[in-house]
Order: sequence, then structure tokens, then C-alpha cells
Amino acid sequence: SPNAKAIMEGLEEAIQITSDCPFRRTFHSDQGWGYQMKAYVRRLKYKQIFQSMSRKGNCLDNSLMENFFSILKQSMYYGKVFHSFEELKLAIQNFIHYYNHKRRKAKLNWLSPVEYRLKYVS
Repeated sequence: SPNAKAIMEGLEEAIQITSDCPFRRTFHSDQGWGYQMKAYVRRLKYKQIFQSMSRKGNCLDNSLMENFFSILKQSMYYGKVFHSFEELKLAIQNFIHYYNHKRRKAKLNWLSPVEYRLKYVS
């Protein structure tokens, strides 16, 4: 089907774009039919990409990622027009840096997540 072809093409593009990642790659998805396709799952396994998929009917499985994506979209995506992939990529990278290094949290004694980790984990 055309949808299956488009899904596999999208997967190949994502694999190529992230091919230089020095860490284990994780693909986060819902349980849509495309993400349960045998060819799709086989390709992820072949490329040693971990598939993170919530259990059916359990929104709590992915709540941390869903929360992060919601904050990201509200903070730097909605209402903005990006004119290239590189511009969007840079904006996301800048937001992730801010989120981890600059953003202070009351729950973390007013430290950034990185500061908190360094202070209390080491």
C-alpha cells in the first residue's frame, strides 16, 4: 500500500539522519499499525534501534516523553515557521540544551537537571 511505502521511506530517512549517533538510538512511537509492521520492526532490529512503544491502553508508559514533547512544542514550535530542516534542528538542539542546563526546577532545589544530577548523583 502507498502508506506502507511512505512509512518505510520515512523510517529509512530517520535511520540515515541519525546514523552518526554515538549512543543507542531509541525510536519512540505509539501503537499505530505502521509501527507494528513486520518489515518496520525487522528494520529497527537490524539497525539495532530500540523501539519504545506504550502498551495498548496505557498512556502512562510514554508520559515522560509525551510531557517533554508537549513542553518543547509549546516553548519553541507553535506559531513559528521553520524554513529548513537545519533551522528546525538547531532550534530543537538549543531548546534541549536550555531544558537540561539552564531551566531551574523547584522540585530540583532550584537547580537545572544537569546541576542536580552532578550535585546529588556523584
